[in-house]
Amino acid sequence: MNSPDSVATGDRLAADIADLGRLLQEVRRSIGRVIFGQQAIVDQTLITLLAGGHALLVGVPGLAKTRLVATLGVVLGLDDKRVQCTPDLMPADILGSEVLEESETGRRSFRFLRGPVFCQLLMADEINRASPRTQSALLQAMQEHRVTVAGQPHDLPRPFHVLATQNPIEQEGTYPLPEAQLDRFLMQIDVSYPARDAERDMLIATTGAREDEAVPVMTATQLEAAQKLVRMIPVGESVVEAILTLVRAGRPDESELPDIRKHVAWGPGPRASQALMLGARARALMEGRFAPSVDDVLALAPSILRHRMALNFAARADGVGLDDIIARLTAPLR
Repeated sequence: MNSPDSVATGDRLAADIADLGRLLQEVRRSIGRVIFGQQAIVDQTLITLLAGGHALLVGVPGLAKTRLVATLGVVLGLDDKRVQCTPDLMPADILGSEVLEESETGRRSFRFLRGPVFCQLLMADEINRASPRTQSALLQAMQEHRVTVAGQPHDLPRPFHVLATQNPIEQEGTYPLPEAQLDRFLMQIDVSYPARDAERDMLIATTGAREDEAVPVMTATQLEAAQKLVRMIPVGESVVEAILTLVRAGRPDESELPDIRKHVAWGPGPRASQALMLGARARALMEGRFAPSVDDVLALAPSILRHRMALNFAARADGVGLDDIIARLTAPLR
């Protein structure tokens, strides 16, 4: 028999989930006033933020990736900053640097000037145009929420999220992101063209005398509270087993699937399991449900796994893509 305290705690958790679900619907409506026909992209980005992670938005120019990030900053009440990545961008341009100052008495001392990374929502535009040295400057920030400059650690504001964009077409003058950095993105969200009706609505709404603007709905404090609530949502054993089965089946050394052993060079690590667990919880919360299901895991699998796996030469020779591999991995769970 459940104790009165446990029942009260469960009731309180259910009430908090319901309240947050209604608040998130307001968030989605406010974003929808500015972003047209990309509801799946918006939902995946919100799931990433609720899970406390970072997202890599991949798509051709002109699909409102940059505008989405700016809109999220307004709607969620976050201090957002933007960095345009170029080949000559230096780590100090992101992290900040120390400058030598001299006081009126002639005493000299170093003062740390904070870079744009000291914000709550960092937009790294065209991140693959930055050099590997500059890309690596974000590794510690994304994982530890702090940076080290001249041997001194500096904590970043909380919450802290990186939303980076990448253009998949223009590859001249780009530097592929290393696997270690890709793994730190909770999701790789592929941004596609909007549907015809959505593009029609966008044409009418954005070429008139006045455009709608997003309005604040949440605060940074509320987002942090939501992130803590996500971690409190119970997860059934069937969901845990589905995550473990899915991730471990994607590793060629452990998989029992012949296609995986033949075509995959390396598979997802433990961060993929953590991302699926948090993402499934966040997706359930977004829809006002009190617990995630296997369907949540299957829905998020492509975005969470595609940047954590690599195909070998045999896959390219056979015309096998990552989407084919992920479909093969998820088929036994459907």
